Amino acid sequence: MEYKDYYDILGVKRDATEAEIKSAYRKLARKYHPDVNKTKEAESKFKDINEAYEVLGDKQKRERYDSLGSNWQGGQSWTPPPGFEQYGFGGGQGGNYQSFSFNGQDLGGFSDFFSSLFGDMMGAGSRTRSMNFDGFDFGGAGQQQRTSRRRTQQQAPKAENLDVTMNLNVTVKDIFEQKPISVKFNEIERCTKCSGNGGYCSECGGTGFKSEPKSIKVKLPPNITEGQKVRIKGEGKSDSYGRKGDLYLIVNIKDNEYEVNGSDLTKEVEITPPEAVLGCKKEIETLHGKINIKIPPKTSSGQSLRLKELGLPKKGGGYGNLNAKIKIVIPKNLSEKQIELYKKLAEL
Repeated sequence: MEYKDYYDILGVKRDATEAEIKSAYRKLARKYHPDVNKTKEAESKFKDINEAYEVLGDKQKRERYDSLGSNWQGGQSWTPPPGFEQYGFGGGQGGNYQSFSFNGQDLGGFSDFFSSLFGDMMGAGSRTRSMNFDGFDFGGAGQQQRTSRRRTQQQAPKAENLDVTMNLNVTVKDIFEQKPISVKFNEIERCTKCSGNGGYCSECGGTGFKSEPKSIKVKLPPNITEGQKVRIKGEGKSDSYGRKGDLYLIVNIKDNEYEVNGSDLTKEVEITPPEAVLGCKKEIETLHGKINIKIPPKTSSGQSLRLKELGLPKKGGGYGNLNAKIKIVIPKNLSEKQIELYKKLAEL
């Protein structure tokens, strides 16, 4: 499911006060209310705004949401961490959900992301909650607008997915050296003191669950590429029957030295203007060790020299290539004599 960045939706910082959150919400609600804004995106945005305020405007929900950490971005693929299966609408709440309606028009329910985190906190049965937009003047009529959220009965919950998916950032060197990589994540379990009910529980701070840091060692396949998944069996969520899902790691290659294109690599090699004009030899560091390369005369910045079999392992065996991309740089500390020589060169 898609991760919802409620702070981004309301346009506030993560340390925003209650007053700042409420002010941002009221401003956006005026702008995107379906009775005022007739664009196609208005209804969707208005639902997101109200869902965000439902969470950030409630102290207990906001604490639970913040416990996920701040390393997420809106739109990312997200799977509830271990323990959150106890909170969704399908987990002992009779399969209920809330929906939005305006002037009799049904705009649909909360997102799956919201339901997976706060289903247990919304109550059971078909209780209806409404929000009053006091003082809102829509269309110049001065009419008070109201948002109704009604719970209705859904079908029985589907079989629970115990798998967890998360991103794993690695460097080119991590892949090449084939050493086990330490993967750190939070293992979230239902609070045993309050049985996940939260409230005034001193053990979990009222959130209903506890988060414990966990670290495991993972060895990546030698020919792994950007975006591939690595499955770690038995490291996913667990249910009340002791069954455990799997952990899936999506590989993101982030490297300051190399650009990656499959098994081929590109690395910048800096040379001076005289070296570019006259040609030179350069010693460069590669994954396979230090080598000397010959840069031909009259080489321009941006040109590449292909160095065979000095990249990452290929799926069918062997290695990709390393492209040495030339970058001409001007020395920072030029002497007066050197500057004069450049002037004479320019005159020619």
